[in-house]
Amino acid sequence: MKNLSYTEVVTTPNYLYVFNFEKNFVYMETKKWMQNNLTNSIYYCIIYVILVFGGKYYMLKRQRFNLRGALVLWSSLLSLFSIIGLSRTLPEMIHILTYHGFYHSVCIPSFIEQDVVSGFWAWMFALSKLLEFGDTIFIVLRKQELIFLHWYHHITVFLYTWFSYADNIASARWFMVLNYFVHSIMYSYYALKAMRYKTPVFIPMLITILQITQMILGCIISIVSYHYLESHKECKNSRIHMIFSILMYLSYFILFCKFFYKSYIDKNGKFQKKMTINGTMDHKKFKAN
Repeated sequence: MKNLSYTEVVTTPNYLYVFNFEKNFVYMETKKWMQNNLTNSIYYCIIYVILVFGGKYYMLKRQRFNLRGALVLWSSLLSLFSIIGLSRTLPEMIHILTYHGFYHSVCIPSFIEQDVVSGFWAWMFALSKLLEFGDTIFIVLRKQELIFLHWYHHITVFLYTWFSYADNIASARWFMVLNYFVHSIMYSYYALKAMRYKTPVFIPMLITILQITQMILGCIISIVSYHYLESHKECKNSRIHMIFSILMYLSYFILFCKFFYKSYIDKNGKFQKKMTINGTMDHKKFKAN
């Protein structure tokens, strides 16, 4: 199978319908905007940390908010967004793997340069990482347990996604599709829980397993991309991005494995954990058996 240069035109999926806002998508304009606002992305993280921990302090002596209706709406909208994003980006991924091969999927950024549908939803994906900071607002106002994994994950994903979009990193194709897939299931579950629907007890465990699998695949894609760079093959990634990506996904893998162990394997802990909106768990004391 031919390995194409990222400057060559590649075939794209035959979408049943392309919306006008997708047709009008111009990658270079959004890339320039991201590059011009790189510093602002760091400011957003600083504001996020101040609001989160300032909010926790503010809520110490105050009654928790219920916010169930808002939680249902929030989770439902993010679930719908993730499902739509997956449905608009997965066809491009499958098409590239089928007709152009794995190398192209990790090294050639045609998904954003030459496919307006996938490109538009890559732009939405990058912006959504700022929107997802809102998950933490519910945790703070509802006085739920805020663990390190939650806010560390939000900040690092946001920064990495922003910088990857600005630098046109090709392996982001994989990271985007995987994240859309996991979030489409995760936020659907949160929406159902907020509506007080009874769901099978294995669902939270399955979501955590999917998250761990996502981290393993993220590490593999990053390592393979780095190998292509070291082999002097044409690959629209950068060494610093790939090194950061490997370290980031490895840290996620360790933290999610630790979370999985404490949540579903360790039977002698002091806390029983139940899944919450943030993808972590609310801690409630229980007596060990």
